[in-house]
Amino acid sequence: MLSKKELARLNELSRLAKAGTLTEAQTKERQALRESYLATFRQSFKDHLHTVKVVDETGQDVTPQKLKDEQAKKHRTEG
Repeated sequence: MLSKKELARLNELSRLAKAGTLTEAQTKERQALRESYLATFRQSFKDHLHTVKVVDETGQDVTPQKLKDEQAKKHRTEG
């Protein structure tokens, strides 16, 4: 997870990029921060999906089998 300081820096670099005043070093720093942010976001989203159960109007569990398999796999590795 990016700290508040890192997130603020990423936002600052994004504003500079929008203004067209980003140096090469700042571009590299921005890319590294962006990759870190996206990796954290993706992992958080994936973890959230592992807790999802899809139910139709009649109350039947219609969770896709692929998701059920992933949930079972994650449960086995944690337990």
